[in-house]
Amino acid sequence: MRFNVSSTALCNKLQTVSRVQSNKNSLPILDCILFELSNNVLSITASDSETIITTTIEVSDCDGYGRFAIESKQLINSIKEISDQPITFNINTDTQQVLINYQNGKYNLMGQNADEYPLPANDNNVNETLTVSAETLLSGLTRSLFATADDELRPQMNGVFFDITPEFTTLVASDGHKLVRNRMLAVHGNSNSSFILPKKPALLVKTILPKEESEVQISYNDRNAKVQLANYTISCRLIEGRYPNYNSVIPTDNPFRVHVDRLSFISALRRVSVFASASSSLIKLHIENNTLTVSAQDLEFSTSAEESVMCEYDGNPMSIGFNGPFLLEVLNNITSQDIVLELADPSRAGVLLPSEQTQDEDLIMLLMPMMLQD
Repeated sequence: MRFNVSSTALCNKLQTVSRVQSNKNSLPILDCILFELSNNVLSITASDSETIITTTIEVSDCDGYGRFAIESKQLINSIKEISDQPITFNINTDTQQVLINYQNGKYNLMGQNADEYPLPANDNNVNETLTVSAETLLSGLTRSLFATADDELRPQMNGVFFDITPEFTTLVASDGHKLVRNRMLAVHGNSNSSFILPKKPALLVKTILPKEESEVQISYNDRNAKVQLANYTISCRLIEGRYPNYNSVIPTDNPFRVHVDRLSFISALRRVSVFASASSSLIKLHIENNTLTVSAQDLEFSTSAEESVMCEYDGNPMSIGFNGPFLLEVLNNITSQDIVLELADPSRAGVLLPSEQTQDEDLIMLLMPMMLQD
């Protein structure tokens, strides 16, 4: 079996699919990438047993067909050092020997038996299909993924929750400290349904989406999901269990609204947070007379900092504490020039949202407060 392929095009595909592979695989064969040659098309697959990513690339001067597997790190590290040129693969399917010829040299590798590669049986029991533009899905995942948890006791929180209705689709992520609810108003389901997409395949999709322009089709049932992009297919096992009722924790009656320039707020937070206690990362916000005062102190080292930012606020003076890194994460994932901070009292969650929502999107972020020391 032999074929020719562009070294650069192949390397780009290999680097993308290898992102799914784990550093500690339960099966040694999963350290390999699976190749299948058929009709001048080379199919490339990688997996960690939970998530599978597949792509294809056109080849030329093809002779024969079949499957073979090669250890991914050695293959990628060798091919990425070759300048852009056609390279030739010669595979002995009996001995699993792989010979790669390029302009000035050759590589001799040993493959593994492709029949040992674990591929799931075809799951034709597809209950629902959701179609969404690449740009909309990228925006939704980017704004949600940072808020997902890494919690072994509550695995439902370790992914992005897709809440699908005929009116709109909502992406939700929360780790118990912060919560993101992003409604994609232009994405409609055929009926009410939902699933929890694990963080790893969600990150893979997010990585690939900037290169995609066409619509993305997500097919899913109670156990599995398949994300079909123009050039890649990602299949994964969904997180089982019921996602918490996220709407019940979002306050709807916060009486105090602060309008502030987002970048000015971020800059002040970054400077002041240097002086926050390393153990708590507590940042204090005091709002009064159109001024937002950001302060932090570390009693152990007798250091403190305070900075004022102009804002729009005509309510009663109030103070509230937040975790500095969490607050920065939330602000960095809102793209509008100004943000609105909705508050009720120092013990209730603060709601942050863009002052102007983007078209076909309704974004709300929630951040739990921290207790202030008197």
